[in-house]
This record gives sequence, C-alpha cells and structure tokens, in this order.
Amino acid sequence: MTEHRDVVVVGGGLLGAALSWMLARDGVDVALLERDQLNQHASGQNAGSLHFQLEYRMLEHGLEAARQAAEAMPLHLDAARLWASLGDELGESLGVVQKGGLMLAETAAQAAVLEQKSELERSWGLDVTLLSGDEVREIAPYLSDSVVAAAYCPIEGKADTRTAGPALARGAARLGADIRTRTRVVSMTRAGASWLVGVETTSPDGTLLKSEIRTEAIILAGGVWTTELGEMLGASLPTIALALTMTVTLKTEKFIPHLVQHAGAKLSLKQSLDGNVLIGGGWPARLPVDRQGNPDLNSRPELLRASVAGNARAAIGVVPRVAALPALRTWVGTTTVTPDQLPLVGSVPGCPGVFVATGGSAFTLGPSFARVLSEMVQGRPPSMDLSPYDPSRYGGVHV
Repeated sequence: MTEHRDVVVVGGGLLGAALSWMLARDGVDVALLERDQLNQHASGQNAGSLHFQLEYRMLEHGLEAARQAAEAMPLHLDAARLWASLGDELGESLGVVQKGGLMLAETAAQAAVLEQKSELERSWGLDVTLLSGDEVREIAPYLSDSVVAAAYCPIEGKADTRTAGPALARGAARLGADIRTRTRVVSMTRAGASWLVGVETTSPDGTLLKSEIRTEAIILAGGVWTTELGEMLGASLPTIALALTMTVTLKTEKFIPHLVQHAGAKLSLKQSLDGNVLIGGGWPARLPVDRQGNPDLNSRPELLRASVAGNARAAIGVVPRVAALPALRTWVGTTTVTPDQLPLVGSVPGCPGVFVATGGSAFTLGPSFARVLSEMVQGRPPSMDLSPYDPSRYGGVHV
C-alpha cells in the first residue's frame, strides 16, 4: 500500500528535525525518514559550536577565499537570531549559551589576518571587535600570554548536540509529524505531479519491511549522504565528506565562558554546561574508502595520533590550564563541505518539488537552513537571497 504525505524529509539530524518541527507547526503533513537513529551522525557527533565568525578553514587559503566564504554571512546572522529564540519557541531547552566568541592570534601575521577578516565581516553586518592581547585577557584571563590579539563576536556560543536535535524531533512529533528511524530511502521517482519515495525499514527483530510514500515535496537533509541521494534523482549535488577529531576532558570548574577559535591553527575550544572542555577545530581522521575510492560512509573512521596530539598542542598553547585536565574521550565525527565552501541550499535542479540543504557550518546554520526551506516547500518566497548557495551552480541533472 502507498501512503501519502505532503512532505518527506530525508535525514534525522538537527536540520531534519528542525524542518519537521517548523513544517508541522505550519500544519504540513510531514514524514521524517532517518536511516539509523535520530542524531546519530554529524549533528550528534560534533562539538556544538555556534561560530558566526569565519572559521580557520575559510581563512587559510587567503583573503579572496575568505571573501567567497563570507557570502554565507546572511545565513550566519539569521542563524544567530534563530538559535537565541528557538528553545523558547519549542518549549524545551536546546542547551544554547551565547556568551561570545574569540578568534585568537599569536603572531603579528595572524593579527593582520584577523584585522582583514573583521573588516570583511563587519561589511556584512556582523558585530566583531578587534582586541589587543591585554584587552582580551581582561575578559578571558584563562588565555596564554602568547595571544597578541583577538576578534571578539558577542553572539557566538554553543548548543548541546546531545539534546538539540532530539528535542526538535520531539516537538515535531507532538505536532503530528511522522518520525521514522531505521528507515532508509532506496528510491525517489517522479510520478506525474508527485514523487514516489521507496523506503526500507528494519524492524526491531531485524525484518526488512518495504513500503512507498507518495509526496508532493522531498527535502534532502542527509548530510554526508547528500551526493548519494542526488544520484538517485540523477542530480549533481557534489559534496566532500570529512572525518574530524574531537576530545572531551573530565569535568572541572567553569573557567571558559567563550567559544575559542584560532586565526592560524585548527582549534575550537569551549566548556560545556556540565564543565567538560570540548576540543576540536578540524583536525582530520582517516575516512575509509570503498573499492572505487569513494568514502565508505558505513564504516567507522579511524583516529590519527598526529591529529589528536596536534589538537592538544593547539589548545594548550592558548589555554595552558587545559594541560592538567585528563581526557575523557576522543572520537571522530563526520561533516560535509562543498568544493567552493559555500552551502548548498535551495531547489534541486531538474527535480521539481525537491529541495536540499547541506555544507558550510551545517550545525550552526541548521535553523536558518530549516527556515528558508520550510518557506520554499510551502510556496512562499524565501526570506533571504539564496542565489549564492543555489545547487544549480554545479550543473543540473546528469542522467
């Protein structure tokens, strides 16, 4: 038997959950399909940074690359506003704390990069102040004397990755959304003015159940599986899967209220509500590949000792107190970027009624992605210009 839903959302991370909640809130009959468990992958495995400044990976290739990455700044500003109010609207805490973020420099050259970066960000409307080393240590006394300058953004912060996505999914379910886990999309085919979505659900006893959903709209919120989902549609949605390293320390007294990043090194550092220090910033892990050389997204990535050590050195160099904290756990999470570092957001070319969002700082931008796609799928014009992120920039249907 073929079921019917107004919208099918593919992917049960933060974005898929936020989309389902926003659509259900508007009275849309929505089904969320997650191949594994809710929040199991990137949304639940990252460190929860809400970084609205340009990240190190957006700066390391020079000012022109930074200018291109800054075209996503409207999404960042929108996401900052949404994160600040999302928990109140949902009626459930998402563990959001926005006490400001610092991007640090330890050399004159890095300070010059910060100055250029801050000027660029201010031109887009982001509130960023450049501080000297002495000035930043007045608000962040935990920092090393090696820090010579910092860019301060008061709206940066963190969210609790363990609770944010599941809370949004619960909110969607309360409003009538159909939330399905262990349900994999295996086909998406056009049928007149509708789409037929073929799914396979694994029951608790291991039985594989096949079914089909007819829908007017599909939203791809599958993160690292975006390119694979695009191939089912014959659409070109190029993404790059990355495996990144993170470490969490044992709990300690609160001493880091800010989100800390670095202008010349891969570093993201913050303290959780429980007192654990979370250390990340983009140090790579080894992502297994299949026989064709493509990323094997079903296999567990492998830690690299050099990355774990390098990440620790970067953290201790600017926050010396971290050196005395025992590491509780080190793990690998996956994320997705695009070849040009800008997100993919909008209609999938050649596939009427299909939409996608991924890439960029996907956890940070999740609420903003969800808002503009919920507008588009309901036939309303998006509340911001999405042309820089249009998936058609990579071509259209390839089969």
